[in-house]
Amino acid sequence: MSNQVYLVDDDDAIRDALGWLLQSRGLACRGFASAEDFLAAWTPQLAGCLLLDIRMRGMSGLQLFDRLLELDSRLPVIFMTGHGDVPMAVSALKKGAFDFVEKPCNDNELANRVLEALQQDASNRASAASSESINSRLEKLTARERQIMELILAGKFNKVIADELQISMRTVEVHRANLFEKMGVRTAVELSQLMTGRR
Repeated sequence: MSNQVYLVDDDDAIRDALGWLLQSRGLACRGFASAEDFLAAWTPQLAGCLLLDIRMRGMSGLQLFDRLLELDSRLPVIFMTGHGDVPMAVSALKKGAFDFVEKPCNDNELANRVLEALQQDASNRASAASSESINSRLEKLTARERQIMELILAGKFNKVIADELQISMRTVEVHRANLFEKMGVRTAVELSQLMTGRR
């Protein structure tokens, strides 16, 4: 699990205090004094989570969040907010933010939410990688192998598949062996589990 936390807050004292807190929990923390600074450093490969202040000079936390959504960022975002910003934070949750915490926040609760966000990020990335891997395997199948795979997934036996496609049993067996090898499975059950996990 990546334990990198990106902390965006224009208050130096808060950045220092939260950086120390997160590092005391074994979490690597990289601070940014503005949303613009973070955006300049952002890449699609960034893994971890983002702790983001709502009100900042220049670009606000909400504006940065909207920009990251446009960029298809997968980073879970935890907003830090003053009391008056709660409605804004709730609106951000509806758009997909991970959570918001009110300042001043309970250190342990904040660290625990960060850990949960990091776990979610790791899980999302593993799931996306798995889906991409399955898609790349599917691309290697011939049209006939895809056709036979759909019939196998529908629970049909080789003889029924042969009759439906008007080909010999032996041909079905050859295609079946080839598609199992390309998909990295040994049985129809494993194939079904693989494809179910992808959906």
